[in-house]
Amino acid sequence: MTHVRSLTRRSVAMATALACLAGALPAAHAGEKFTYLTNWYAQAEHGGFYQAQATGLYTKAGLDVTIKMGGPQVNLMQILAAGQADCIMGYDVQTMKAWEQGIQAVTVAAAFQKDPAVIIAHPEIKKFQDLKDKTILVGSAGLVTYWPWIKTKYGFTDSQVRPYTFSIQPFLADKNIAQQGYLASEPFSIEKEGKIKPTVFLLADLGWTPYATTVVCTADTVKNKPKAVAAFVKASMEGWKSYLKGDPTPGNTLIKKDNPNMTDDLIAYGITKMKEVGMVFGGEAAKHGVGVITDARMKQTYDMLVQNKLLDPSKVDLKKTYTTQFVKDLKVMP
Repeated sequence: MTHVRSLTRRSVAMATALACLAGALPAAHAGEKFTYLTNWYAQAEHGGFYQAQATGLYTKAGLDVTIKMGGPQVNLMQILAAGQADCIMGYDVQTMKAWEQGIQAVTVAAAFQKDPAVIIAHPEIKKFQDLKDKTILVGSAGLVTYWPWIKTKYGFTDSQVRPYTFSIQPFLADKNIAQQGYLASEPFSIEKEGKIKPTVFLLADLGWTPYATTVVCTADTVKNKPKAVAAFVKASMEGWKSYLKGDPTPGNTLIKKDNPNMTDDLIAYGITKMKEVGMVFGGEAAKHGVGVITDARMKQTYDMLVQNKLLDPSKVDLKKTYTTQFVKDLKVMP
């Protein structure tokens, strides 16, 4: 599963005014149409958005929201740039890289405080450093995102890498192979099919800084539809709180309607893993609320990408790639 995807600094007065807008739930015109495009087929990792839809949080916020599924052939940034969605589900590397291509994509909230990208190893592997002499299967997206960072931080080499073909069979057949994956996907399949409990290394816990499952809009949308964006962000983060703290059944029903191939056991596994690692409620969200993004964290990611030659700083102004105006006073506390 893969899925890269101009604001200037406001005056203090303007920032305060926008923060007030972001804090008000009924911030959009009644029934204002709003389209959000996800990064893959409907799954538990999208649960908060579906929960907000199913429980009427978007309607209460004055929005008529359409959630559209992404997929392997869907170019989210292209669709966003074409104005075919108000916002998309993104991640920081994709959003920052988009500016190199002239797409003014702006992160306005982050449902996940951790990227769910993982490296999966066989049970006898206990430490990430133990993979230095193993073959690691990595897809094309991983090669231009986290792999250069892994090489720099842990001393791994390109000679270890083989293409990941989105099949767990090579991994199951060879104990000297590790592979990429997502926290609530490939490990589940390996446990179920391989009858083993693999060692799963969450890259975010090893120092990989980007946010994930973000709400990304164009700079024009942020400028021209701030009330709708504020309403969508607030309702969505309340949806995540409801989904993971309350009864997820309403959201799950819509997930399975959109994606009939989704199973109850995989949804349950996904929910469990998100809770275990503090995906939504951990990190800065524990103190500042669900959906939070901070200047310091964004600078960490930007600097990391530049240092690993994954981003051209002459083409990308960090301050234009995100805004905290919709989340800094949101306070949807876990």
